[in-house]
Amino acid sequence: MVKIMINPARRVNRIELSQIRKMFVAPNPDTVNLGIGEPDFDVPENIKLAMQEAINENDTHYTPNKGYEELQEVIANKLDKDNNIKTEADNVIITAGASEALYACSQAFFDKGDEIILPNPSFLGYSAWIKLSDATPVFADCYFENEFKLKAEDVEKKITDKTKAIILNSPSNPTGSVMDKEDVKAIVDLATDNDILIISDEIYEKIIYKGKHYSSGAYSDNVITINGFSKTYAMTGLRVGYLNANEQFNEELLKIHQYCVACTSSISQRGALEALTGPQDSVKKMVKEFKRRRDLIVTSLNDLGYPTCNARGAFYVFPQVDDSNTFVRKALDNGVVTVGGSAFGSNGKNHVRMSYANSYENIELAMERLSKI
Repeated sequence: MVKIMINPARRVNRIELSQIRKMFVAPNPDTVNLGIGEPDFDVPENIKLAMQEAINENDTHYTPNKGYEELQEVIANKLDKDNNIKTEADNVIITAGASEALYACSQAFFDKGDEIILPNPSFLGYSAWIKLSDATPVFADCYFENEFKLKAEDVEKKITDKTKAIILNSPSNPTGSVMDKEDVKAIVDLATDNDILIISDEIYEKIIYKGKHYSSGAYSDNVITINGFSKTYAMTGLRVGYLNANEQFNEELLKIHQYCVACTSSISQRGALEALTGPQDSVKKMVKEFKRRRDLIVTSLNDLGYPTCNARGAFYVFPQVDDSNTFVRKALDNGVVTVGGSAFGSNGKNHVRMSYANSYENIELAMERLSKI
């Protein structure tokens, strides 16, 4: 059979495969994987039952493009109650996870020549989505000395007449930092004054150990708020999230959503509805256990000589190391998977990301192994 050579689109050549996903499969079953940001808890039983019920009722067909109206309404009410975001159910689009929502934002609003400000370090997907839209990522520095919090003054330094949007993520992947209220409000003001869109990724909203979550959408209508169910309810594989945007933005986002996935899984939407309307005990238990693990891993890493911020949210730490590539290799040789910090931006060069979405016992074992490198 004759093969022909087809060159990929130039925008695809601008990105690489995820450094995190390369670590998804551990080299042997004894390896402790601190590389994957996925809760190790099972989906709560009430959510499972809701999805089983949906299957038994043959709720396996297309849903409206934006999702079930009942779920839209529940999310709109949640945004009002929890986030002080005043919105309408029709402004909510149910997406195939927060990832699809972020991709839709980039495709709907970013063009070649646009500059998009994002934290440095930040989740590696942001930069990839920006590049896939032919726009340019511009990094606002976050510093270890300030617990990697994104500060308004550092964002302001990066604003030019080409700035189209600012991406916020609090609590943060990969650092676990939680933004202060005054910085959220100040960045919103900067965006308003300069006609800049804000995209706020709030997927770790409920996983906070100290402080409080503040939504930028509470201070402006020119914000696209993104959230989901993967982290809070351990529903990663069910691929269900949502975005909220005003009428001006919503129609353009719906175009991308329609031609990308048409609609989100009906079964997952039924599970999401139960997640928001059912008991929240499982969330409280999970966060309590994450905090216990956070305390263990932060104390252990500091004791081992790897300075580590006391992460206030999410389930990641971002310790300092002499050389991240060397550390990742040596850690793997000793049976611990980590992710080199440079994958998240230049400010991650001398850091590694570790996820404590793993058992307390496995984290203890990992720290013991790391003490030998």
